[in-house]
Amino acid sequence: MYISIDRDSSEPVYMQIYREMRSRIISGAFVQGAKLPSKRELAADCFVSVVTVEHAYQLLCDEGFCEMRRRSGCYVKYSPDSFFTVSAENEDGSRERSALAEHNENIPFSSVAAMLRKVILDYGERILMKSPMGGCLRLREAICRYLSRCRSISVSSAQVIIGSGAEYLYGVCIQMLGRNKTVALESPSYEKIRAVYTAHGAVCDMLEMDSEGIRTDELDGTNAEILHVTPFNSFPSRITASAERRRAYLEWANKRNAVIIEDDYDSEFTLNGKAPQTLFAQTTENNVIYINTFSKTIAPSLRAGYMVLPKNLLPLYEKTVGFYSCTVPMLEQYFLAEWLDSGEFERTINRTRNSRGSPT
Repeated sequence: MYISIDRDSSEPVYMQIYREMRSRIISGAFVQGAKLPSKRELAADCFVSVVTVEHAYQLLCDEGFCEMRRRSGCYVKYSPDSFFTVSAENEDGSRERSALAEHNENIPFSSVAAMLRKVILDYGERILMKSPMGGCLRLREAICRYLSRCRSISVSSAQVIIGSGAEYLYGVCIQMLGRNKTVALESPSYEKIRAVYTAHGAVCDMLEMDSEGIRTDELDGTNAEILHVTPFNSFPSRITASAERRRAYLEWANKRNAVIIEDDYDSEFTLNGKAPQTLFAQTTENNVIYINTFSKTIAPSLRAGYMVLPKNLLPLYEKTVGFYSCTVPMLEQYFLAEWLDSGEFERTINRTRNSRGSPT
């Protein structure tokens, strides 16, 4: 089997093989249950060592695309319609203490330690410097590349703002948009969302949901100027808004000249292979603010998140809250940048999905 290897690339050969094999599996060239070429066969075809191919196959297995069968070979495990159920609600109603928000056991501590050592050696005294206002450029650019690869979001680094978790970013949003605003929230919703907004002087209008998301009659009846939604796996209801209902959110915002704050909590774990399309990626009206964090995907102790602003809100951000210092230490920012650009973040997501159940 032929795989083109770029010998001049800085990317390791095993990663080039891994990416090509993953692409062929996802595209359907290898169906579920199919046997991949033997390590020796592929090594000979690519003029590389067996160990190199072994590394590539191991990554595919770690991410749940394949499985090794003793004395038989490597077989495709991936199925396009694979679906993983969400974790159960916690008794105390706290989403940051739900199962996936605990330390992610699919991230070996040795990998984290190795990456931190690399960052300390590579960046030296730069980790002691004060962060630029919106976050260091290195991390903002890495987030842009990740969003482009995996979430169909194409933005510039200037649109990405780094902050210490979702709750901090909620506060930044309401200070930017106006403390006297009315914010529409899902009912029920994560309790701290309402707490943050009311603490900053906003009025919250709780909108009832059905199995497809916020009811359309509730949307029509609210006078809110801001809509805060968690379209995928809303907490604690575990409701994922239907495609039709997500379009209704965008149409509502367009008609009202309103702003949507899209809280993308937990969507990375929804599907095996491809996360659902975000509201930010769907709209052309520049009226969606996208928020996500690394607390669930890596560890809750890593108090780092980011928001993506539409271009037309950048002047307002700079005028109202652009003076705030970044609240995430440079060591953590450089670590996250390396974690994203190395591909380890995506591999961790896939390992976590795989550990939660087998494809159906």
